[in-house]
Amino acid sequence: MRQPEPAIDTSPSVGDEVRTTTCYMCACRCGIKVWLKDGQIRYIQGNPDHPVNQGVLCAKGSAGIMQHYSPARLDKPLLRVGERGSGEFREIEWDEALEIATSWLKPIRERNPDELAFFTGRDQSQALTGWWAQQFGTVNYAAHGGFCSVNMAAAGLYTVGGSFWEFGEPDWDHTQYLMLWGVAEDHDSNPIKLGLGKLKARGAKIVAINPVRSGYGAIADEWIGIRPGTDGLFAFALIHELLNADRIDLDYLVRYTNAHWLVIDDPGGAEDGLFARDLEGHPLCAVESHRFARANDTGIQPRVVGEYTLRDGRRAVPAFHLVAQRYLDPQYSPDAVSERCGIPADTIRRIARELADAAFDRAFTLPVAWTDAWGRQHDSMQGRPVSMHAMRGISAHSNGFHTCRALHLLQMLLGAVDAPGSFRYQPPFPKPLPPPNRPGKARQANGVLDAAPLGFVHGPEDLVVDDAGAPRRIDHAFSWAYPLSAHGMMHTVIRNAWAGDPYPIDTLMMFMANMSWNSSMNTAQTIAWLTDKRDDGEYRIPRIIYADAYASEMVAYADLVLPDTTYLERFDAISLLDRPISDADGAADAIRHPVLNAAEQREGRDVRGFQSVLIDLGARLGLPGLTNEDGSPKYRDYADYIVRHERAPGVGLLAGWRGAHGDVEAKGQPNPEQLQRYIDHGGFWRSEIPEDARYFKMANRGYLDWAQRMGFLGHADPIVLQVYSETMQKFRLAAQGHGSVQPPDEHRERVATYFDPLPLWYEPFEGEQTTREDFPLSAVTQRPMFMYHAWGSQNAWLRQIAARNWLYLHPDTAARHGIKDEDWIEVTSHHGTITVQAKFAANVQPDTVWTWNAIGKRRGAWGLGKDAPEGREGFLLNHLISDITPRGDYANADPVTGQAAWFDLRVRIARVARTGASSPQFAPLPMGAANDAPLRYGAQFRARREGIKQ
Repeated sequence: MRQPEPAIDTSPSVGDEVRTTTCYMCACRCGIKVWLKDGQIRYIQGNPDHPVNQGVLCAKGSAGIMQHYSPARLDKPLLRVGERGSGEFREIEWDEALEIATSWLKPIRERNPDELAFFTGRDQSQALTGWWAQQFGTVNYAAHGGFCSVNMAAAGLYTVGGSFWEFGEPDWDHTQYLMLWGVAEDHDSNPIKLGLGKLKARGAKIVAINPVRSGYGAIADEWIGIRPGTDGLFAFALIHELLNADRIDLDYLVRYTNAHWLVIDDPGGAEDGLFARDLEGHPLCAVESHRFARANDTGIQPRVVGEYTLRDGRRAVPAFHLVAQRYLDPQYSPDAVSERCGIPADTIRRIARELADAAFDRAFTLPVAWTDAWGRQHDSMQGRPVSMHAMRGISAHSNGFHTCRALHLLQMLLGAVDAPGSFRYQPPFPKPLPPPNRPGKARQANGVLDAAPLGFVHGPEDLVVDDAGAPRRIDHAFSWAYPLSAHGMMHTVIRNAWAGDPYPIDTLMMFMANMSWNSSMNTAQTIAWLTDKRDDGEYRIPRIIYADAYASEMVAYADLVLPDTTYLERFDAISLLDRPISDADGAADAIRHPVLNAAEQREGRDVRGFQSVLIDLGARLGLPGLTNEDGSPKYRDYADYIVRHERAPGVGLLAGWRGAHGDVEAKGQPNPEQLQRYIDHGGFWRSEIPEDARYFKMANRGYLDWAQRMGFLGHADPIVLQVYSETMQKFRLAAQGHGSVQPPDEHRERVATYFDPLPLWYEPFEGEQTTREDFPLSAVTQRPMFMYHAWGSQNAWLRQIAARNWLYLHPDTAARHGIKDEDWIEVTSHHGTITVQAKFAANVQPDTVWTWNAIGKRRGAWGLGKDAPEGREGFLLNHLISDITPRGDYANADPVTGQAAWFDLRVRIARVARTGASSPQFAPLPMGAANDAPLRYGAQFRARREGIKQ
């Protein structure tokens, strides 16, 4: 007899409830569907309706379940009772924690708000944290971008009014040629994967420029293994070839850029290098040898080369004339730059030909009628199917600002900025150049700063310096040393706070900034600064408040620890005022909302979202924007703030479903049901740009009017792209002795050198100030696609992909140094030495070594076992990176923006006897109780007591 088939449910339900929200496992901010069963997470999948990822989800996004249930989660507020670094804490309740924080901060605000340094890491809520710092009145606020990619963002915003990464994207549907400059796999991964899939499907060419071939570079049609820090030189060689061949888009340059604007040529004069203007301030251009017109007039044929005599007798030349004069110089020829870049000259010439072929010989038009900013009607849109994307590989160098400007200049010469097929702006960009918001520096009568602490400097008068030209900020941002530091300089704050330079601070408050480990250069010395004491026995940095969701290395060095929720337990606003999720065809923003109740997740766990803690703390401090006239709290929590706060009349953190009835977008009165409307819609809002407004946004009447209505622009004037930067020249003139605001003598040469109105290339500082004989190799890190900086270290699923790192080197490099595969080697920089294990990899430029970043961990942190590979074999290159230059005169940073120069590192390598662990090895962070009391260092202790293992 036949046995009956067993009843098998071939499609079991993964849960009894599903909720949609926004992922936080990387910076993509993808839409996710979180499946729950009996109140616990069972499964996370992509949301197919979400505009960012369209249902695609990567490994780390799916592993969010393990992030939430990590044994490294902090459980309760902690008050230090032992020495810093001892891990001796007392668990306290929130009321006590907030009372302590208030008692520390209230006297500071009454005495001098600048004694608070508030520095935030990867919080993605700068629209709140920067505003909170403004309400407190401190100039000492900075954000993560200062040690990530601010010079790339600033270069774009000062050149084309937008930038790579979050403010723009390639035209995935039309480009035929994509160049990826220094792009790793950790940022924007799902949208890029979707886009690259489109390109591969239709046979478009992808060229990856990177010393290391991994991830996106591995699927590229061509990998150019460039020497680190020479991307700008390569770009100039491409420009040289295009100019020589006359393969540039002059019509585009005259229509959309300042290429034809006349630049005064009056060496030694107070206006040398500034634009020639008429009596009403309008820039001028030459239309004939002796006749001039306003550069923005229509119906003229401006000259782009030649020398002209102005009516006052001074000479002037078009900006493009200066461009051609500089980059046609033989020093930028492929033959001249080939050896330094590590790229054959013939390859450079071929790439230039391919760019021109794609831009001009494969040009196309879109049959879309549109009206430009001057009222001219166009039947179609001219396409240039060449696009570029860049990331940290170009920005993490001391020459990164000018390198990024070089890329934007290359794009403009090809007519490939917001044209069909090219780089495209994402709303709310483009912005005027530079953006209008300047950094705050003066306090009003109520103690509030006159503007947010971060912003964009328009000239020397906007610097945050005292009457003698000395820095007023603890990180020296917006000073003569680093004038355009738009995100601040988180990497300098601890040294300067320790040194009291330019003054002592009282409290350092940080959020999600692991500054005692992988977020800091010079890690060992940073730990020493955090724990150093004055002669009277008091810490040189008197108080440290730290907020994080996990027991990172930094927790041990805090005096007061405020435990954050996981991203599945709180509200967040992914705001158009901050870092939105827009794409080139529409404006979009999103929220996170609690799909789980933190209080119900584990007995004894009491955590709060840091944004809500800030709201509460601000009310306790009586900050003007956070209290009503009677002194009562203005907002219940962060969710209430998201809904009811208005940055300007009708403008809040979220643009969707505004107005009393939720039927207004972008600008309208607060809607009490706004958050629920977002939740009902999958956690996001999106508004389509009109079809005729999607390209040439900087000069498209349809877009400019739409953007003004949406509140993205204060006016609908066209935005002129800058091949030549007058802002930069203003600083150079000040350094040459002109103007009422001038740099101190010690900074004059530096400012005059690096504030060039045209992009320039110079040797990265560490290479310039050390010898190639002593340190012949470059050393860089890559962010692995499966890790998001440090967070993957305590994720059980992601650890199975890699729980340790190696130093990867080309087999030919190893042979030159007598190193075999998996040998232990010493790696030495001018700053120090580490011992690590080597691994052969042919996917690296032979003069470069590399490793995965953020995998190496300090033993005792992150809830890892005492013998976890991350702590024994894992390592950081950070131990080799000095936070100051080899000469010791400035921070190890870009001289224009202050961006941390992580990738300037130069090293030598040598084989050593076999060892079992990497070095340096620090004493493990405490894993148990102290003083016969259960003083717990975060959730890991409770997890171990309960037998939870990762």
